[in-house]
Amino acid sequence: MTQPTAQRPEPEAPASERNARKNGLLGGVSDELAENMTQGWADTEQHDLTPLPQAAHTARRRAELSARFPGELLVIPSGNPKVRANDTDYPFRPSSDYVYLTGDQSQDAVLVLEPTADGHRAVAHLLPRSDRQNGEFWTDHHGEIWDGRRNSLTENERLLGLPCHDVRALAARLAEATGPVRLLRGYDAGVEAALAGRVSAEPDEEFRTFLSGMRLVKDEFEIGDLRFACAATARGFEDVMRILGTDEPTPERRIEGTFFMRARIEGNDVGYGTIAAAGPHATTMHWVRNDGQARPGDLLLLDAGVETNNLYTADVTRTVPVSGRFTPLQRKVYEAVLAAQEAGIAAVKPGAAYRDFHDAAQRTLTEHLVSWGLIPGRSVDEAFALGLQRRWTLAGTGHMLGLDVHDCARARTDLYVEGTLEAGMVLTVEPGIYFQADDLTVPEEYRGIGVRIEDDILVTADGNENLSAALPRTADDVEAWLSSLRG
Repeated sequence: MTQPTAQRPEPEAPASERNARKNGLLGGVSDELAENMTQGWADTEQHDLTPLPQAAHTARRRAELSARFPGELLVIPSGNPKVRANDTDYPFRPSSDYVYLTGDQSQDAVLVLEPTADGHRAVAHLLPRSDRQNGEFWTDHHGEIWDGRRNSLTENERLLGLPCHDVRALAARLAEATGPVRLLRGYDAGVEAALAGRVSAEPDEEFRTFLSGMRLVKDEFEIGDLRFACAATARGFEDVMRILGTDEPTPERRIEGTFFMRARIEGNDVGYGTIAAAGPHATTMHWVRNDGQARPGDLLLLDAGVETNNLYTADVTRTVPVSGRFTPLQRKVYEAVLAAQEAGIAAVKPGAAYRDFHDAAQRTLTEHLVSWGLIPGRSVDEAFALGLQRRWTLAGTGHMLGLDVHDCARARTDLYVEGTLEAGMVLTVEPGIYFQADDLTVPEEYRGIGVRIEDDILVTADGNENLSAALPRTADDVEAWLSSLRG
């Protein structure tokens, strides 16, 4: 087979024309149209903006960060869009550390703390409004016509309460900077390339760890947002309970979609993939396929949370009988999990070890499993010491909550899992029992039953507050709740 004759490549089209073609402006752009698109646009600059409600808090947070790393250049990107498939991206969600320090949610943005003689000067580097003169606003696939209006740098300065510069000049500024640099890695490849050779893994990991630990204790703004997230989540659970079929199956994806609608109406999104697990699916800890059916007689385990417009998320689980009433065995398992949750919540208080609530809940579950004869030949103390209950309880009993559903995950171990609870911390308490459908070590009637009950708990000065208490928890209250919602 002969080789085809080599063809000389055509010169690459100008960027404006390439973008125009990508966006369906076939045939390129005539000079007349390009000129026409620069004219006749109203001035939409907003001059009456006030700072974001969290701006005072973000300033205090940046001051805390500055005090920890004096004399060092600190770089915190928001991140870049991620490709979902071919030429489409996932919806953008900025890095939690960037949001915590700025209140901003822009993509491709970078917060830089430049060292000064008495601390740092914080500057947000952002994309300005797309230019009406060079055609960017309509020929660039991220221009204003395509993605929506961006704030101007002046508008962002008013909103964020800090100087804002054009991020497109940042690489050159970083190249000129001297002295030590710390970078929050993994969010912006361009920033990492600009700082190549200037940063190293160990200092950057220390930086990430400190940023994560800063978020352990929530301020009043964060607690207020988490209250709203829990209230909206409760309304989403009510939406789901209203559509559960008592005579015919309800698709798990309908359940997922019903909750998602509430999350989008009242907030930004769901805070994590909704778990709408019916029947034996409830024994899979992270069941997000949601491709089954919730049938009358099944239990439905719904684990879901609304993420607010400020990106704080609730994380709540309820397990309910689809038919409206628990069977005797379902109620037996449910009440054991509820007792464990009550013990765990009671252990949440300032000065308590973080692990106390987990140990209290797990010991209670162990007591029930031993009493049911599922751990033969062992006392409660022996079974608990050996962790034998974990065949059916599986996971830890909770985690910190905030901007991330598993908040503060990179914080120092001695401050988090081996630390002490303080007023202002918010955590989940979520024990569960999961009898796998193929588990031959339990009687057949237990197999396929999964129950989890989860609430979001604020540590207060004298104990705790259940932020998601609007949703019923006792078996009787759950049945009455379902009856009231179904008329």
